[in-house]
Amino acid sequence: MSATQHFELHYYLAVLRVLEYAAGAMGSLDAVYQQHPFLAGYNDELARNGMLGRTLHDAAVCWREKIEACERESQSHLPIRALALAAGLDAEAITLLMTAGLAEEDPRFADLLPGLLMPVGQSRAAARRLLDLGLWTPGRQVPATVWDALRGDASEWPVPWLRYRPPESLLTIEDLLVPDDLRDRLRAAANLLGEGRISAVILRGPRHNGRRTALAAVARALGRGVLEFAAPAKPDEDRWTFVALQCAIRGAMACVVVDAAPGESIEVPPVPMDPPPLAVAVGRYGGIKGPAVERAVSFSLPMPGPDLRLRAWQAFAPSANGCTATAAAFRLPTGQIHRAATMAASAAALAGRSHFDPSDIRAACRALHRHSFETLAEAIDTSGGWAQLAVSPETAEELRSLELRCRYRERVPGGPGVRGLLKGPSGTGKTLAAKALASALEMDLYRVDLSTVVNKYIGETEKNLNQIFSLAEELDVILFLDEGDALLAPRTGVQNSNDRYANLETNYLLQRVESFEGILIVATNAGERIDSAFQRRMDVVITFRPPDAAERWIIWQLHLPRDHAVDAPVLSEVVRRCVLTGGQIRNAALHAALMAMDCGSPVTASILRSAVAREYRKAGGVCPLRPVD
Repeated sequence: MSATQHFELHYYLAVLRVLEYAAGAMGSLDAVYQQHPFLAGYNDELARNGMLGRTLHDAAVCWREKIEACERESQSHLPIRALALAAGLDAEAITLLMTAGLAEEDPRFADLLPGLLMPVGQSRAAARRLLDLGLWTPGRQVPATVWDALRGDASEWPVPWLRYRPPESLLTIEDLLVPDDLRDRLRAAANLLGEGRISAVILRGPRHNGRRTALAAVARALGRGVLEFAAPAKPDEDRWTFVALQCAIRGAMACVVVDAAPGESIEVPPVPMDPPPLAVAVGRYGGIKGPAVERAVSFSLPMPGPDLRLRAWQAFAPSANGCTATAAAFRLPTGQIHRAATMAASAAALAGRSHFDPSDIRAACRALHRHSFETLAEAIDTSGGWAQLAVSPETAEELRSLELRCRYRERVPGGPGVRGLLKGPSGTGKTLAAKALASALEMDLYRVDLSTVVNKYIGETEKNLNQIFSLAEELDVILFLDEGDALLAPRTGVQNSNDRYANLETNYLLQRVESFEGILIVATNAGERIDSAFQRRMDVVITFRPPDAAERWIIWQLHLPRDHAVDAPVLSEVVRRCVLTGGQIRNAALHAALMAMDCGSPVTASILRSAVAREYRKAGGVCPLRPVD
């Protein structure tokens, strides 16, 4: 028996109830048909099914027996039967529910239903149960979402916040791009769910990494579809009850996506019916509580390694040809690989190419960053490289070591996280070094000013930090924390509540830095004020000092226009006598270039002297250059 046929049987049983009620109220069926001629057509259908010549009561009993016989023989999913079993609805409640829904199918019933739906006697308990479950509205109507599902209309979006995916649209566990040991665990979890030995499966991992796809594969192994939704911020029993009803009617597993901040817990409240099998997709942080997860198993889905990423690119981008190895170098979750592959293929098609190349991949990854990250951090131009940086040989060697640590981060012990601290006075090249590192690694660089992340509301700073760090991991960008003093100062003695919460924020940042699986570069002008515990968590600590004369010469050469007309002796004097930082030299060179353009000439010695003097005035100092007559 199909779900549609089963629905029609219950529908006509409700019609028999209406006929019986109307005949009792009007004295005879003839009077009913005379006042409501459309019911004669229903009577003809009942007669074709052998109900002719019976009393209406006997016909209803016979019809109900026919339904029960068909249900015993059917092995397929029947929404009404599934609802009755999960919600504990007896035959009276189901008939009352179907009667209330007749007007959804045929508006001509609307005039007959008000009196019929005033429950009396035994039907009062059934009506109360329907109201408690939300199967009836206070006006004794069946919600359209419930009625459509009962009649087999498996719409993708029953409500805007809930998405249904049928079993045939889901991947099998064997087809998942996950580690083999996780595949075995998911297969075992499906068996345990089917046997009722566990109530839920919790899968932790980064966003866009296939968590929902893997959980949906568990649902398919059970022969179920999935209903996906985001966990409400506060316990909402009505919403969870609605999901449980839809799961029962559709034969689906509930899949809730939890986006909880560190220290937060999302509660799954009890529902007034048998709860459906539950799948929970959650990040590395946040807790789940409630009776629905008391018998849960929990697994982790880590970021894919190089081999698995290569398989993902080959699966999602078979036209990539020889650039799949290059693509695998981008440490992205599988969901982002799918998106990047689609965007790269589109870019190649727009260029008239049937195959895309590494430049398409880099552009696609950069587009992912822009869509997700630029509301939280500032993208920094990374053009140039190490040749643009003039630092001491010792600092240059440490920077090269940092580059190697980043380049081979997945091959060395300790995990893929790399943490570098750049400390030194302002203008000594810390930001330029971060840009050169990103350029050498062909990665995007995003700057976060920690002072803008700190929030006066309790817990909000931690939420902001978690969102930034999680996105940086997911998109595989270099995260550059500028002016790190805001949260990295030593923890203080607790004198008041402000001290306590400031220490909590620092403690969280320390913990999140340690667990970070991306590349983190922190710059500070006050290295002596950085908490020692923070420095211990750094893989590389690089000190930047003001440039010496030789380095200042290189910096001037890098920033002055190529066509400048400054004699070597004059420039040598500027380099020797003016102890400026790299940032100050850059500003002076830029101002000199602007003055030269305004004069329509190249940069001359007098223009350069004027620009240097201006830089000293800005800093409140006296220019050491001798005046020229």
